[in-house]
Amino acid sequence: MIRTKILMSALALAALLYIAPNAAQAVAVGSAAPDFQATDSSGKAQTLSQYKGKWVVLEWFNEGCPYVKKHYESDNMQKLQREAAKQGVVWLTVISSAPGKQGHGTPEQVNAKRAEWKIASAATLLDPEGKVGRLYEAKTTPHMFLIDPQGKVAYMGAIDDRPTSDPADIPASKNLVKVALDAAMAGRPVAAAATVPYGCSVKY
Repeated sequence: MIRTKILMSALALAALLYIAPNAAQAVAVGSAAPDFQATDSSGKAQTLSQYKGKWVVLEWFNEGCPYVKKHYESDNMQKLQREAAKQGVVWLTVISSAPGKQGHGTPEQVNAKRAEWKIASAATLLDPEGKVGRLYEAKTTPHMFLIDPQGKVAYMGAIDDRPTSDPADIPASKNLVKVALDAAMAGRPVAAAATVPYGCSVKY
């Protein structure tokens, strides 16, 4: 009986020790952004660590999602990407849709969509197994993350404050990513550093 209790206590302690490190790795504002390895639609290997010293934006993408279409068919997302690039920001679009799910595509299909929509991000990362998406707990398309030059999360959440799929709402919206980027790059605190993302669920 005593031996059984000791064994159960040891197992419980082992479970706590196993869970604790994983819990500590949860993505949060101010925490270290998880490094990742992925291949982009041009066949190039991409990691977060290769961009240390630069500002990085991660954007989850699904071409079939009406919320994504809202920002791309209006040129809203591309405009923000171009502005960010001029500031030296590395913008990485991420597709975590699994094979057979909405938004998944071959490199050729993804590159065709990049050309059609004139996507201005530095690269589109292909994440069909959802490893990068789950690492960041990406929930929606779009879901946005801003990472500072030290590799810490400076903003995470929605693209703007109008959670609709209607492009007519864009002019009156506050672009939360732009606001966060402008503040953070100027050395000011980001007022709303964590917001609730909206859009289609990531199709893991």
